[in-house]
Amino acid sequence: MQELPVVSKLQEATTKVKKPNWLRVKLPTGENYKHVRELVDTNKLHTICESGNCPNMGECWGAGTATFMILGNVCTRSCGFCAVATGRPEPVDWDEPQRVAEAIYLMKVKHAVITSVDRDELKDGGSVIWYNTIKAVKQLNPDTTLETLIPDFRGFKDQIQRIIEGAPEVVSHNIETVERLTKKVRIQAKYWRSMEVLRTLKEGKMRVKSGIMLGLGETREEVIRTLTDLRDNGVDVVTIGQYLQPTRKHLPVDRFVHPDEFAEYREIGYNLGLDYVESGPLVRSSYHSEKHVIAGYGKNKWQNEKSE
Repeated sequence: MQELPVVSKLQEATTKVKKPNWLRVKLPTGENYKHVRELVDTNKLHTICESGNCPNMGECWGAGTATFMILGNVCTRSCGFCAVATGRPEPVDWDEPQRVAEAIYLMKVKHAVITSVDRDELKDGGSVIWYNTIKAVKQLNPDTTLETLIPDFRGFKDQIQRIIEGAPEVVSHNIETVERLTKKVRIQAKYWRSMEVLRTLKEGKMRVKSGIMLGLGETREEVIRTLTDLRDNGVDVVTIGQYLQPTRKHLPVDRFVHPDEFAEYREIGYNLGLDYVESGPLVRSSYHSEKHVIAGYGKNKWQNEKSE
């Protein structure tokens, strides 16, 4: 799921409706934020926090965590929602896996998240670098749990298998939106191909995660249908957040979904049998991801809330 941006006044004017108060966040500050900033710059690393203009960057970096983006910061796809640059990527940097592993070591984080751009021009889809990165991180940080937020690899199972062989604790691939809007929102992606990727991961005995954005014109029934499809294809964890328009060239916001509606989808997700549902306006793919590793944590918390 998109790491969503803080909307400027200029960008806000391009949307159909004004951004509500519940979407306003604080600017990044603090010593931990500065420390992470220095590590990212010194090691010449890319983060989806920056490339996606994530509104939670201040909170996460202030806590000493970041979502690293491998295989460069230029994507071969041109999704209508995404703030990451589109174009011709730089050549693969084979030293990148070790640099990411070393940065995670220096940050001393207990849980790390890694994602990537799509590299459709590569014969292996970037899956070899993915495997090398997972192994490098685990070798240098044996006590750190790892989530990998992967592209669809155009559905090629041999490439997906490399992720499974790397054995991260969580593998995430975002469906992003409902089936009807997929061609408009994701352009080169396919709804059912993504579902097949998720099912392949579950068959590989992974803990599987996906995410969707709201506010692109989907209906309540379509959201519930998507949650059901995710469950049926083996997904354990689902994140649901608000779409924001990165620039005037991107898809406009259809509406800002009220927090109460996000709470309703959380309830529906658990009633469908999902193991963990993170749902709220500022929820992003890697937000609170350290909790998503723990099987039963979300469902048990929800059940306890209902019994109180």
